[in-house]
Amino acid sequence: MRRPAPPLLGLVLLGFALSVMTGKLWVPPQAFFSDDPLWRVIVDLRLPRTFLGLGVGATLGLSGAVLQGYLRNPLADPAVIGVSSWAAFGAVAALFLGIGGNVWLLAGCAMLAACLSVLLLSFLVGRSASAVGFILTGAVLSTLAGSLTTLLISLAPNPYAMGEIITWMMGALTDRSYEELAFSAPFMLAGAALLLTTAPALDALSLGEDVARSLGFSLTRLQIVIAVGLGLGVGAAVAVTGVVGFVGLMVPHVLRPLVGQKPSALLIPSALGGAFLVLTADSLVRLTPGAGEVKLGVAMSLIGAPFFFWLLWRTRRHLA
Repeated sequence: MRRPAPPLLGLVLLGFALSVMTGKLWVPPQAFFSDDPLWRVIVDLRLPRTFLGLGVGATLGLSGAVLQGYLRNPLADPAVIGVSSWAAFGAVAALFLGIGGNVWLLAGCAMLAACLSVLLLSFLVGRSASAVGFILTGAVLSTLAGSLTTLLISLAPNPYAMGEIITWMMGALTDRSYEELAFSAPFMLAGAALLLTTAPALDALSLGEDVARSLGFSLTRLQIVIAVGLGLGVGAAVAVTGVVGFVGLMVPHVLRPLVGQKPSALLIPSALGGAFLVLTADSLVRLTPGAGEVKLGVAMSLIGAPFFFWLLWRTRRHLA
């Protein structure tokens, strides 16, 4: 008998409340909607960071669930098809050229690079709807983007530019403003909306590609919708936060035993679970002793890497 799904919406609300209260300077509930100066801390600093964490986490969680459903691969993640890597390359290129100080130019370069990765992926895969071809092509594109990013870092004109690039690539929600939120939110919403439309096709695909085709689903169209949805959503998320990994890998696996194996049943829970994970992790990194804080991307890697190795070991054991 399936266990009941966790109260994910309640967890997200809890994570949201913790995010606006937690930090080097704690904000008590009585300061909310009052004349207390701490209320300005929430409005000016905490709320844009919290809303971004909510959107980025939901986008990455949903993207991971869609990719795992489409590729039928438990190790699938937005980075697998290269969208995250190319978005990061676009943003690093903006920093390298000295135009990264303008959030619109930085985000625009990241989105342009993400769209380029989608176009390259569609061109290289062609009319084939093979999941294997899709994931292998994405892996090649991801490797290429990583190599180009490393090249730009090695060619950075001065140590300050190099430091700025490396710091950005660590991934963080620190010092994000309403400007970044206003730019990224429409793209993340549009990407999520496209990804949610794939639910019926993913259910059919879980029975096999031939069955999905016999039920009237175009796998080529499904591939395009997923690629564009990921390009918009993940590209926008990476543009404003840097690289935050493993969310799309971990969340679907944690929730699948609770909500069932049906791909469509996992999409919205994964979005909520991703939002809760990022909000909670971002709240915890603010408690780092000292003046600074651990970067969110670093913290997620410390959590996600052991999870990935455990998942890989479990997968190999089942195949043995």
